[in-house]
Amino acid sequence: MMAPRSASAAALGDALVAMGLLSPDLLRIARLEQARSGLSLERQLTALGFVTETALRDALSTNLGKASVDLAHVMADAAALALLPKEVAQAAHALPLYYDEKKNRMTLAVADSHDLPGQDRIREFLRARLGATVELETLLAEASEITSAIDRYYGYALSIDGIVAEIESNGTGTATSAQEFSQPTVRLIDAILTDAVKAEASDIHFEPEENFLRIRYRQDGILRQIRALHKSCWNAMCVRLKVISGMNIAETRAPQDGRVTFSVSGRPVDFRVSSQPTLHGENMVLRVLDRQKGIVPLAELGLSDAAQTLLTRLLARPEGVILVTGPTGSGKTTSLYAILNQINSERIHIMTLEDPVEYPLPIVRQTSMSDALRMDFANGVRAMLRQDPDVILVGEIRDEDTAIMAFRAAMTGHQVFATLHSNSAVGALPRLMDIGVTQEILAGNLIGVIAQRLLRRLCPRCKRAVAATRAECRLLGWPEGEAAPEIHQPTGCGHCRFTGYRGRLPIMEILRVDGEMDELIARHATASALLRHARQQGFQTLAEAGVAQVLSGATALAELLRVADLSDRM
Repeated sequence: MMAPRSASAAALGDALVAMGLLSPDLLRIARLEQARSGLSLERQLTALGFVTETALRDALSTNLGKASVDLAHVMADAAALALLPKEVAQAAHALPLYYDEKKNRMTLAVADSHDLPGQDRIREFLRARLGATVELETLLAEASEITSAIDRYYGYALSIDGIVAEIESNGTGTATSAQEFSQPTVRLIDAILTDAVKAEASDIHFEPEENFLRIRYRQDGILRQIRALHKSCWNAMCVRLKVISGMNIAETRAPQDGRVTFSVSGRPVDFRVSSQPTLHGENMVLRVLDRQKGIVPLAELGLSDAAQTLLTRLLARPEGVILVTGPTGSGKTTSLYAILNQINSERIHIMTLEDPVEYPLPIVRQTSMSDALRMDFANGVRAMLRQDPDVILVGEIRDEDTAIMAFRAAMTGHQVFATLHSNSAVGALPRLMDIGVTQEILAGNLIGVIAQRLLRRLCPRCKRAVAATRAECRLLGWPEGEAAPEIHQPTGCGHCRFTGYRGRLPIMEILRVDGEMDELIARHATASALLRHARQQGFQTLAEAGVAQVLSGATALAELLRVADLSDRM
C-alpha cells in the first residue's frame, strides 16, 4: 500500500509543479518510489535526480515559508559545534550553526525539515547535557553541503588558539604559499572574523611587521592587540582574505578594496576589506558592518531629552539641508541611518549617494560610489534629482560642486542630509564658505548642523563612584563652595574585557538655524556672534553635553577629556 501523504509533502510537490521545476508525471513517479523506500519526498526527489538540491531548497524557502541557508557563506559557531558531537550531528544529518545562550535556542542547518525524529534526538541530547529544554530553529540547506560541512568542521581545531597551534606544528618557517596552510587558514580566518563580531569590534587590523603579524581589534573606538602570529602565517591568510573579498590575489603592490558577507552568530554581517602595501607586506583592515547594530532606532541612540526634542524640530522642516559633522569614527553614519530609519515610509521617496553603502535600508534607494561608475557626488545628486526624490542623503560634501548641488536640491523643495568635516557645529558655517558656498545660498536653506562625538560607556557592572577632586570640579564647571559631586571611574571585569568600558554613547551639539540666524549669516556675522545667538536659544556645546554624561555616571571624566576639548576650563 502507498503510504499516506502528509500535507507538507503534498504542498511541496504542488509547489514544485507550479514553479515548473517538476512535471506531474515525475511527481507521481517520485511518490510511488517514496512509498517503497520510506524516504521523505525531498530526499526521494533528489535521489531520483528529478530536482537539484539547490532548486529544492529555494522552493521550500519561497513557497512553503521555510528559511534557507547557503553553507558556503555561513560561519558555524564553535560554541554550538562543541555542544553537539559529530556522531549526533551525523545521525540527525544536521549542522549546528549558532547557540543563543540567553534564549536557550540552537539554530541548525537541516536538509529535511520534516525529520522530526532526528530533531527530537538532538533535543533530548541537549536536554541531558544542559539540563534544560533547548528550542531548535531549523534552516534548510543542501544535503551534500551539510555532509561536507560536518566533515569540514568536526575533527579540526576551531578556536583561534587551537588553529594557530595546528599551523605552527606544521612548521612556521617553511610555509610560503596558500596551498600549504589551506584548510587551517580557512578556519583561522573564519574564527577571527567570528571572534571579532562577538567582541563587538568595529574594525579588524592585520598588520605585518618585520618578524611577526599583529592582529588588532578596534573596540569602542580604541585599538587593542588580540594576537601576534609568526610572519610565515600571513601570506596564506592574506590570500584567503583576498579570495573571499573578491580581490586580485596577484596584485600586491597597489591598494585594493573588496567586500564579503557571511552569516555570523545567526545574522548576516558585511566586511569591507581594504589592502595597503607597506614596508613589510600588505596591511589589511576589515570594517565590520553588522546590520543588527548598525541601524539603531533614533530613540535608542542615547540622546538627552533636550537633544531629542531639538532634533525632532529640525526634522519637521520639509525642505533644507541638515549637516552632520565630526571626525572619522564619530558615528555620523549611524546617526544619519537612524534619522532615515525614523522618517522612512512608503509615502516618501528617499535616495542616498554613499561611498560606499554600509547598511541596506528597506524601501530606500541607495547608490554606492565606485570608480567603475565614473561619477562624483555632484553628478550623482544631479542624476538623483531626476528620480523624483523627497529626501536625499549625500555621503559627504567634499568640494564646491557637491555643496552647491546639495543646496540647489534644498532650494527645489527637498530635504537634504549630508556629512561635513568640521570641528564644531558653528565651525561648519565658515567651512562651507571656504568650500565656496556663499552666505546668500546658506541663508534660508540650512536647517541645522549636528556635531557629534562618541564616548565609551562605563561598564555598569564594575564602575565605581568617587568624589570629584578640586581639579575635576573645575573641569566639570562645578560651582566653588558647593559639595563635590560624585562621579564614576572604570575598574575592569570579565564583562567588559577588563577595560572598564562597554559600548559607546553619542554627545551632540545641535545648531538650529532659525530666522534670526539666517539674517546673521546673510550679514556675514562672525562665528562668535553666531555662537552668542545660538546660546540665547539654548545651544549646548559638546563639552557641556559630555559633562552632563559624566555627572550622570554614564562615562568617566578621563574619557571625556580624550574626546572633547576642555582646555578652557583648566
